Amino acid sequence: MAKPYVKLDKHNAAVLLVDHQAGLSSLVRDIEPDKFRNNVLALAALAKYFELPTILTTSFENGPNGPLMTELKETFPDAPYIARPGQINAWDNEEFVKAVKATGKKQLIIAGIVTEVCVAFPALSALEEGYEVFVITDASGTFNEITRHSAWDRMSSAGAQLMTWFGAACELHRDWRNDVEGLGTLFANHIPDYRNLINSYTTVQSSK
Repeated sequence: MAKPYVKLDKHNAAVLLVDHQAGLSSLVRDIEPDKFRNNVLALAALAKYFELPTILTTSFENGPNGPLMTELKETFPDAPYIARPGQINAWDNEEFVKAVKATGKKQLIIAGIVTEVCVAFPALSALEEGYEVFVITDASGTFNEITRHSAWDRMSSAGAQLMTWFGAACELHRDWRNDVEGLGTLFANHIPDYRNLINSYTTVQSSK
């Protein structure tokens, strides 16, 4: 039986960036490093553009997992930042769950490293507590395609929606008439081919 179409709502969504750490990034092999970094930063950019509450968390950052990506701290200097001392599942950390609940949002947009653990565990935990979960697949990374698809299957079977950052941005925006240049600039900054489209559009607009 087909599930109903649940749309992302910018008024009811929060973003959870889980364990995008320097050490863990070296484990990502299912997507090219430069593309992966770009996708993570694109997700961060859309969170900021739509003014979505955003929570940053790390796992055992003083160990081999390493520090959080510097750009994420710079993008969200005032966001809740939970450095978990050891819990593998972020949802097992009371401070993290408290920060999620404090947003007052029921839709959670999640991405992280590695997909089948740092993303899947809190995603499954949030689903169990009644949240709507949207996993950003191209801003989450893992060892290989086998582990990636195992994680996707487990999460989607439990009710999570799998999306890309671009699809999430479009669904949050709903209508180009809301703001052409703002969203267009975000896309152009992270999709080289889209930059040509926007350049063409701005050229035509300036000639009117």
